[in-house]
Amino acid sequence: MTKVGIILGSTRPGRNGEAVAKWVYDIASKRTDAEFELVDLLDYKLPHLDEAAPPSFGQYANDHTKQWSAKISQFDAYIFVTPEYNHSTSGALKNAIDFLYTEWNNKAAGFVSYGSAGGTRAVEHLRLIAAELQIADVRAQVALSLFTDFENFSVFKPGPQHETTLNTVLDQTIAWGQALSTLRKG
Repeated sequence: MTKVGIILGSTRPGRNGEAVAKWVYDIASKRTDAEFELVDLLDYKLPHLDEAAPPSFGQYANDHTKQWSAKISQFDAYIFVTPEYNHSTSGALKNAIDFLYTEWNNKAAGFVSYGSAGGTRAVEHLRLIAAELQIADVRAQVALSLFTDFENFSVFKPGPQHETTLNTVLDQTIAWGQALSTLRKG
């Protein structure tokens, strides 16, 4: 069965991303076409990139990198839950992505973003990064507004239309994750 990691891309105290990622996980868990796991960057305590060799060499010296690699390797696809900070994704998510290379290759990704402009600019940057890592990103995207999907900018209350969009993201991500499996086996 296709395994999808839902990656919570914020480590900030008081982060909105935790409620968003749990919402994604709760909806995804109702499905029977894939297995889902919530992956919280806080659980991996990754410092600023500290590996001497480029990630494409796969020669990891640090235990935290090896643990992160083992986790990310388990998945066929990913849903990145990202805030938008300064017209981009979070530094914590970018750093976590940069630790690895082959673990990301020939897999699929969908995006759930949030911010004042729905987090769309963060996803624009993530799509460029995904291309370099040979991740096939899907077209559909959930864009949550801090103005309309959060009460007082902090209590997550998504509009009902977002569940339909999220299921489209999941449909596309699972399909691409399955389609790319032949490349991963080869």
